Amino acid sequence: MTERPTALVTGASRGVGEAVARALAPTHHVLLGGRDTEALGKLAGELPDARPWPVELTEVGPADVAGVERLDLLVHSAGLALLGHIAELSADTWRRTMELNVVAVAELTRLLLPALRAARGHVICVNSGAGQRANPNWGAYAASKFALRAFADALRLEEPELRVTTVYPGRVDTDMQRSVRDQEGGAYEPDRYLRAGTVARAVLAAVNAGPDAHLTEITLRPSEGPVN
Repeated sequence: MTERPTALVTGASRGVGEAVARALAPTHHVLLGGRDTEALGKLAGELPDARPWPVELTEVGPADVAGVERLDLLVHSAGLALLGHIAELSADTWRRTMELNVVAVAELTRLLLPALRAARGHVICVNSGAGQRANPNWGAYAASKFALRAFADALRLEEPELRVTTVYPGRVDTDMQRSVRDQEGGAYEPDRYLRAGTVARAVLAAVNAGPDAHLTEITLRPSEGPVN
């Protein structure tokens, strides 16, 4: 029997990250990245070959990735959405948003590049419709997602032996979306949003495209509902 490929999924304690981890579980050894150790432990116990990888992504360092010598798949799913008019957004809001949505992604990828190169691996960035267009009140979040898009594009060119995919989902039925709707002052309408499992299947489509294919971008929108 061949050894299972290894995947590391950030934001795995809930939402899209959890759905991606569950989708990969039948075929991969999954490292479950996140801060909620209790939720990660519970999820690991439900999957056939997974273990928690508790981490504060904004403080990730070499010690956190020690022992990861080969990595077939890295899925960046953790994120932060803080909305507001640019005239009212504090510098701290911009820094917090960029730190998690961009800087942490870049640093974790940098630290894991030797392991990814060893496996000729795959990096997937779960972005957002906000990474393709900016709307009022979404300035900081959209800026971070445009930057994440640029990061993925540059990584793809700099590391030609790796596959790099950006997934752009619209609104997804998750706890993050509940927070977004609270900030917008609107009703939560899950039937108008994508399911987390739908986004996970898009991730699987990129992973399973075959060695001769490189899906660089995937855009998903709810069949009914807002674009962003």
